[in-house]
Amino acid sequence: MKKKRSFLTALVIALGLIVSACNSEPEANEGSTNTSAAKAGGNLIVAIKDDPKTFNPIYAGDRMSLTIGKALFSPLFTINDGKKTFVLAESLTPSADLTKYTLKLRSGLTWHDGQKLTADDVVFTLNSILDEKQHSYFRSLFVLDGKPVQVNKLDELTVEIVLPQASASFEGALVQISPIPKHIFEGEADMEKSAKNHSPVGSGPFKFKEYRSGEYVIVERNDKYFGDKAKLDSITYRVAKDSNAAILALQNGEINMMLVEPQDYNKVKDTGKSELLMFPSGGVTTMVFNTNIDVMKRREVRQAIAHAIDKKELITMGFSSVDFAEPAASIFSPDTLYQKKELKTYEYDQAKAKELLKTAGADNLKIRFAYYNASKAEGNMSLYLQQKLKEIGVQVELIPLDGATLGKKALNKDNADYDLSFGGYSMGYEPDAYKAIYLGNAPYNYSHYKNDEFDKLWIKAAVETDANKRADLYKRIQEMAADDVTTYPIAYGKSIIAVDKRFGGLQEAVPKQVVLFDDFTKIYMK
Repeated sequence: MKKKRSFLTALVIALGLIVSACNSEPEANEGSTNTSAAKAGGNLIVAIKDDPKTFNPIYAGDRMSLTIGKALFSPLFTINDGKKTFVLAESLTPSADLTKYTLKLRSGLTWHDGQKLTADDVVFTLNSILDEKQHSYFRSLFVLDGKPVQVNKLDELTVEIVLPQASASFEGALVQISPIPKHIFEGEADMEKSAKNHSPVGSGPFKFKEYRSGEYVIVERNDKYFGDKAKLDSITYRVAKDSNAAILALQNGEINMMLVEPQDYNKVKDTGKSELLMFPSGGVTTMVFNTNIDVMKRREVRQAIAHAIDKKELITMGFSSVDFAEPAASIFSPDTLYQKKELKTYEYDQAKAKELLKTAGADNLKIRFAYYNASKAEGNMSLYLQQKLKEIGVQVELIPLDGATLGKKALNKDNADYDLSFGGYSMGYEPDAYKAIYLGNAPYNYSHYKNDEFDKLWIKAAVETDANKRADLYKRIQEMAADDVTTYPIAYGKSIIAVDKRFGGLQEAVPKQVVLFDDFTKIYMK
């Protein structure tokens, strides 16, 4: 999910994202912060597009869950711009052959309910992820060449993790994990559906206070947090599905922070009431072909649709301007290791598109296109796509869906309710994280594409320790993805965060992909 951050909504940008673990500094911002003006107290109101899908971090893949989880649960460590910072952990020591890692926790850690946080919780968390009955999407990151890692408690603060073979990607997997409390979840047959998730007990700088579905989530400062205490008294995450209403609320001071779509950038800027921070999102906006549908199994059909679209025009429709996004070629984002820039592309060519459709025997094609109805960008791009495909003889039925419905359908491995959709993800610097989307049996494989050769490349790359050989494997993965085009990269976008000028500490908090800021403890009311 961060150059290491997340990600995943899953990776559907409309639905949310996975976390990786490193982050990049803001590319541009307006205004500055003055820590000398910081004071304790106040409530920050953050707009979120929808209800969080979960409060349990081992299932969090959507933007809302990840953002709120950032306040409630602390990770073992983070990696930002290549620099590792320990949080719950005090150290992580690999063996010389990279097949064993020794993790040592800080002493004196506690959960929000006062219970001690120990090695038992870390072992329980990792074993729960590995338990196939608990179906956490993180599982694929801890299974190497078909074999799971082994997790052992050495003492109250020390955990040993034994890998079935050396792996250069292991720290990139572990950085995404925030432990969950064993004393809360032990014995739960299905933790994802457990009622205990409704009142989360975390380890982070804020603790859960209240949740009203469709309205808000409130977290309050954890005064017993081991690290720097939050300056704010509380954060309210307000569900604001209508972006126009959210912008009006931002102008009126009823909302203090929100992600801004490119179409609304100037509108927010012109009010003069908000600081605007813009930086590379670390994400990839995509078009996803549902290969559960027979016609979408034909590569010529997928390539024809790609040729029917002028990518720069599509970006302008979705992002207002190429100032807010650049055309994408690789399934990897620019901040991912081994991203390949020179790949097969599909230039806008209607004649070629028609020829490919004829070759595929797909004359008079009719397709169903699903999109997230709360996203202006997706709505605009869907209309553009409908028109461009009509020009090559393809009829498109547009299916607008709310986030929950679209997410549920996308996660259904037998999904046949639509043929095509937009997607997106922000996976970070470690390419192994992309397995959660692209392996044939991956939970977030929204294209439902299965190819044994493709899977073998991912599995081999995950355990290859030679940098040159790893690079070659990921090069081949990107080339195969570009050729088969079951997921078509559209754009590498930018994140835009608007923050009420009455709040400071923004640079210290570090703007971050998906979760808005890396450290909300630094934000204060002026």
